[in-house]
Amino acid sequence: MESPQPQQQQQQGPKKRGRKPKPKEEKEQQQQQSASKMKEGKKAHQPSVDEKYTQWKSLVPVLYDWLANHNLVWPSLSCRWGPQLEQATYKNRQRLYLSEQATYDEFVTDGSVPNTLVIANCEVVKPRVAAAEHISQFNEEARSPFVKKYKTIIHPGEVNRIRELPQSSRIVATHTDSPDVLIWDVEAQPNRHAVLGATHSRPDLILTGHQDNAEFALAMCPTEPYVLSGGKDKSVVLWSIQDHITTTATDPTKSPGSGGSIIKQNKPGEGNDKAADGPSLGPRGVFCGHEDTVEDVTFCPSSAQEFCSVGDDSCLILWDARVGTGPTVKVEKAHNADLHCVDWNPHDDNLILTGSADHTVRMFDRRNLTSNGIGSPIYKFEGHKAAVLCVQWSPDKSSVFGSSAEDGLLNIWDYDKVGKKVERASRSPSAPAGLFFQHAGHRDKVVDFHWNASDPWTVVSVSDDCDTTGGGGTLQIWRMSDLIYRPEEEVLAELEKFKSHVISCATKA
Repeated sequence: MESPQPQQQQQQGPKKRGRKPKPKEEKEQQQQQSASKMKEGKKAHQPSVDEKYTQWKSLVPVLYDWLANHNLVWPSLSCRWGPQLEQATYKNRQRLYLSEQATYDEFVTDGSVPNTLVIANCEVVKPRVAAAEHISQFNEEARSPFVKKYKTIIHPGEVNRIRELPQSSRIVATHTDSPDVLIWDVEAQPNRHAVLGATHSRPDLILTGHQDNAEFALAMCPTEPYVLSGGKDKSVVLWSIQDHITTTATDPTKSPGSGGSIIKQNKPGEGNDKAADGPSLGPRGVFCGHEDTVEDVTFCPSSAQEFCSVGDDSCLILWDARVGTGPTVKVEKAHNADLHCVDWNPHDDNLILTGSADHTVRMFDRRNLTSNGIGSPIYKFEGHKAAVLCVQWSPDKSSVFGSSAEDGLLNIWDYDKVGKKVERASRSPSAPAGLFFQHAGHRDKVVDFHWNASDPWTVVSVSDDCDTTGGGGTLQIWRMSDLIYRPEEEVLAELEKFKSHVISCATKA
């Protein structure tokens, strides 16, 4: 289980949104430039990153119901919730997937520091349990007691993306700097120690089909065990791992996570040319229509045959595997720059979100899109000051979504509030329409985040802090105060009740 196996990585220049090891001289030069910018900013009376962070931290007891801060020695480019493992009176225990990317080290220059896929157990505190004075008392340089490493998989290359398979709680897929998608049974994989020179763990399944590196675009289908990927070869590739599902994993009498692996193990003499490296699987379809790198993909929530993709060609493309391998709808100019991310509304099949290097998030209604490429967004959400890296609809409310960007912010939006009188009256004139919460706990680009489907309004987010601190990253698990998102009349009634209680106590005193 410890042999290197995926297709040889094809090095063709640095990826746009990843971070490659940098020479020490370049790193020092960047630090000098950063210091110079900070001095210029202070002269212009602009608050520094640290000043903004200090201001945010002072407001944590007011803005949040719960928050956990987890320092990462190595940066992580992805974070995902796994299955809920246990429910208790005051907190739940849940799987959490993240990675540790081996970066440039002045003492280790031969690449022998391993990259790892980390499976952690996270204690998620229930709503209205944590004391306000406690949630802001954390050390930025320490690891959180709520996040405990359960297992380490030594990954062949950087872990750029992690996605979990809804049909089996023990299966995740990863993207690295290679053409292959790697499938892992996290329960069956042995726990490894990330020591210098350690050999790679062996994937349980390798999905082949790309002709060039596929680094970021990765999605799992919510309805069937399908996997979708996009890459530098400008193609979107679809796989079905149905043939590798065992009857044990699909037995309806088994609870989630209790069945066996969905990945069949080849018997001696069976399999393919990659048998020595683990089983591999070819694609069900390869879809062509982009003119540049495909940056993100997502499935239609109600169909394994329908999906969409975005790329560096500024295009949003909708596909239907039932009608062929060409686009069914192609929006030629979805944004004014590269598109980085896309998500399909799980509550409404017609609504699609896109995020771009033009700093905006746009919402499209597919009923307004036509096959000749004409189509404009329903709305442009303008609240970021740098490239948007991730967008995701909330599982808790159909009109709510989040967006994270290189400006270090994770914005929470509600498009139902756009243009309404209540929203216009409650927000300041400078606040973007639809923006009702801004998570400012990260001090560098927020590369990924994930809503928790098991714990409403709970989010995990991760930032790559190399540009501000010179290394590492920050993982944060947080839940905004319910006074922020609940209906206004409910909140006012509760506050009035609390006011009456305070007055009553003061009178008795």
